Amino acid sequence: MNTLCQSCGMPMKKDPLNGGTNADASKSAEYCSYCFQDGAFCSPEITTAQEMQTFCIGKLKEHGMPGFMAWLLTRNIPKLKRWAAK
Repeated sequence: MNTLCQSCGMPMKKDPLNGGTNADASKSAEYCSYCFQDGAFCSPEITTAQEMQTFCIGKLKEHGMPGFMAWLLTRNIPKLKRWAAK
């Protein structure tokens, strides 16, 4: 199992549902429950690593994280499996 979601970069241990779900209802070892449910990505309008990074920075800032720290935590999103193929 990956230690980070391969879409948003969140540590998988922080996922309250312990991972997203595949189409067959099994747990996804690659994607968190915020990103992946029933074998599909939850936010299909997010189509680039940059869009995902902007979205995640916004969410982290909503939870009180300073912008620079949010950027640091999301800077590797383009290297994750979902985005590296694009």
